[in-house]
Amino acid sequence: MLGDWAAVLVFAVIAMAIPLSLLFATFALDTRSKRRAGDKRIPFESGVSANEFHAHRFTISYYLTAMLFIVFDIEIVFLYPLALRMHALGMFGFAEMAVFIVLLAVAYVYVWRKGALEWR
Repeated sequence: MLGDWAAVLVFAVIAMAIPLSLLFATFALDTRSKRRAGDKRIPFESGVSANEFHAHRFTISYYLTAMLFIVFDIEIVFLYPLALRMHALGMFGFAEMAVFIVLLAVAYVYVWRKGALEWR
């Protein structure tokens, strides 16, 4: 009756059983919740408790560093497939990768000289 879909059904059942069993085990085996009191039950974000939280602004350098990290991280995504096919591409692939890395190095030196990597 199910034929080809039987494997998908078994996979779906296993995919749902694993997180549900872990969730059940968390609540079933939790012995600390009965002993918690006071501030330990208050939710927190990034290590700051709800009582201490107040809105504050992040500096521009924080966002600039985050954006630079994302840019250079994405560049690695472009290098990985090229590195995998390097043998098949030969000298053309090597030259292409060398030009790409030189451009990344120039951009890195430019950002460094502008002082974008310094926390002030």
